Amino acid sequence: MQRFQYYIDGQFLDGEARFPSVDPASGKEWADLPEAREGDVDRAVNAAEQALYNGAWSKMTATQRGKLIYRLADLVAANAQKLAVLETRDTGKIIRETSAQIAYVADYYRYYAGIADKIEGSYLPIDKPDMDVWLRREPIGVVAMVVPWNSQLFLSAVKIGPALAAGCTMVVKASEDGPAPLLEFARLVHEAGFPAGVVNIITGFGASCGAALSRHPKIAHVAFTGGPETARHIVRNSAENLASTSLELGGKSPFIVFADADLESAANAQVAGIFAATGQSCVAGSRLIVERRVKEEFLTLLKGKAEAILIGAPLDMATEVGPLATRRQQEHIAALVDKSVQSGARLVTGGHRPGGEGYYFPPTILDCDGVNSPSLVNEFFGPVLSVVSFETEAEALALANDTHYGLAAGVFTQNLTRAHRLMKGIRAGVVWVNTYRAVSPIAPFGGFGLSGHGREGGMAAALDYTRTKTIWLRTSDDPIPDPFVMR
Repeated sequence: MQRFQYYIDGQFLDGEARFPSVDPASGKEWADLPEAREGDVDRAVNAAEQALYNGAWSKMTATQRGKLIYRLADLVAANAQKLAVLETRDTGKIIRETSAQIAYVADYYRYYAGIADKIEGSYLPIDKPDMDVWLRREPIGVVAMVVPWNSQLFLSAVKIGPALAAGCTMVVKASEDGPAPLLEFARLVHEAGFPAGVVNIITGFGASCGAALSRHPKIAHVAFTGGPETARHIVRNSAENLASTSLELGGKSPFIVFADADLESAANAQVAGIFAATGQSCVAGSRLIVERRVKEEFLTLLKGKAEAILIGAPLDMATEVGPLATRRQQEHIAALVDKSVQSGARLVTGGHRPGGEGYYFPPTILDCDGVNSPSLVNEFFGPVLSVVSFETEAEALALANDTHYGLAAGVFTQNLTRAHRLMKGIRAGVVWVNTYRAVSPIAPFGGFGLSGHGREGGMAAALDYTRTKTIWLRTSDDPIPDPFVMR
């Protein structure tokens, strides 16, 4: 069994307890992990606070911070394949995706390295004579980051990168499911030369670790990616320390296909949007809303593509769909598919767990047209697509917005004016037109409604990790004339 440690105050430690990690492809234990509890959390937060206000980090210029982030980016790029293998082993995500994604993660750190000395204050043309007033942007404080198991090196980069650029220090909690690559990433932070306490990386369970972290009195901001129910606990905990929050909570994203679309291209994008990463993506295009006159043609095309997908060992570069991350996720998806079929949805393909080892579930398509199916409402977080049809543009828009979520949406049409109308009308934080699942460090990302608030990516994310301080300087040498009048 491979053994991992967590990283607190520049040291690698075993923690108060240990627990095993399971390989989703085999269902067997493969790694031994440290379990952080309240005492470990307190130590990590105190280290981060010390680094923020009294350590070498607090005395660095923004340019010096940027150079450290650049060094970290280079180390991520150099170690991308090793990190990819760890993520695949620990989460079941296929190696062809983890390899490409982690290599791209380095570009996120490079982007924020460049932003570090571009975060500016401003001078205010104040309405009072003999006064100079300006705004300083300062680090918001010690940040708690709670990261899920899926795409964790990417989902941590979009938090760690901007927070470092802003000058913050942090405690990162990796999910108890599949934390190995993030614990290994700590070694790169250490090698890059960040001062002790700037980045602390731990893992543990929600009740004993996550709750202690999110309610800690020295935490100023909580950045979380996960589900709405856990987010509600975090928001309740933040009432204890009045920390601000940024929440990215997944969704039930609509994928709208009009009859004039390039159906082959749309089908490929739909496959990428729901079956890539075994459907374990926060932006999964899990609701196909297709114009009725091309519905059967498009479903036939999708069915052929879904059934041709190669399911296999996640470390095999030929594999296109690997296992789900956990057995409970496999059981949840199987139960929800069965419930949807019982409610009247037609199973087009897939739907049944294969035999053998591992937590596999096949690409599945449910035709829910005219049926009030649970699959249209609940987030599977797996390779299951629910299909409905429409007649008019207005009906398509109404179906797209018929959800409490609002993270992402896809629109496929050759009609440019229609595309612009839908871009404005869809209630989601990200809208892709004639493409899907594209990301960039330059573009902000985040949702509406139950998909959360706050943005990751772009300059906006770095500014979210700052707070403004207003500085007033009186330039007159004359005495203040009347101390009982506000000036």
